[in-house]
Amino acid sequence: MVGAGIVGLNAALELRRMHPTAHILVLERGALPRGASTKNAGFSCFGSISELSSDLSLYGPEAVVDLVQRRHQGVALLRSLLGPKAMDYQRHGGHEVFLSQDQSMFEQCRTDLPQINELLTPVFGRPPFYVKNNTFGFKGVLPQYISSPFEGQIDTGAMMSQLLALVRKKGIEVLYGMEVLGYEEAPFGVEVTLADFSFTAGYLLIATNGFGQQLTPEEVLPARAQVLITQPIPGLHIKGVFHLDQGYYYFRNVGQRILLGGGRNLDMAGETTTQFGLSDLIQDRLMHLLHEVILPDQTFDIDQRWSGIMGMGPSKTPIVKHLSKRVFCGLRLGGMGVAIGSKVGQELAQLLNHID
Repeated sequence: MVGAGIVGLNAALELRRMHPTAHILVLERGALPRGASTKNAGFSCFGSISELSSDLSLYGPEAVVDLVQRRHQGVALLRSLLGPKAMDYQRHGGHEVFLSQDQSMFEQCRTDLPQINELLTPVFGRPPFYVKNNTFGFKGVLPQYISSPFEGQIDTGAMMSQLLALVRKKGIEVLYGMEVLGYEEAPFGVEVTLADFSFTAGYLLIATNGFGQQLTPEEVLPARAQVLITQPIPGLHIKGVFHLDQGYYYFRNVGQRILLGGGRNLDMAGETTTQFGLSDLIQDRLMHLLHEVILPDQTFDIDQRWSGIMGMGPSKTPIVKHLSKRVFCGLRLGGMGVAIGSKVGQELAQLLNHID
């Protein structure tokens, strides 16, 4: 297995369930998973109303239901594996906030809301979206937003730590600092090449998401996401996960802090990169949103800033497929890794059940 993120570790667990005595090795080139698994914003969500409204027109109702179903199943699988407490899962709900200039987008979402609710009621057991008044004191936004009670948040670090502990408990070896440079399929295995040595494996699974093009021919575009988090803000009353500007910005509370990320739409070419880092253009926009929209008339300090690498492409459907008889991949999670990563990992491992 190449990649020790959410997909790779879940695939390893599913392989262990399917093959109790197999030797399973997970290789990770960083000291920790370097992509989005440890750098995400901790959103346990299935898609904001504007995203689903856009998907409805682009891909049709069947694709929307399939995407949301897989995300919903992925969150359920992650919760069943680790338990809500172990990853500090909280479900305060999710809200799409519309800037004052986004009246037409809001109206389109409200028009599509009955159809989307009808499509997704079988997934959640009841309609997932409703219109709610702005009770959080945001400025420069419309007086109403569209909310869902089903969205939640997790502690990313706790989730990955518990997932790794479970993998090791199952007798699966995970090695860090091991960069796979290439591989070549042979009649009876796959020769895997690292910087200092090579070895032969029976099968090779690649779960490197936004870095997928480095080892596969698949159409996966890296997408850098920049994030910041404030110092604790006494009396912070904001709870939940929030989407803004068609989901290009997202924020949530982390206790008494605000975590805010996004802005790659300001420089799509520059943010299509596998290089970690920050840019003044995007960080300035994040600060503007904090001061003018999210925390108006409040004082706060920034504690940390970081970036992660997501995997995007022309379709929002993850790539889970055979690359050859003995090589498989699970890539392109579309910025929904927390929600869908466990499900994709499970699907990736199950490809081995269909080997001729």
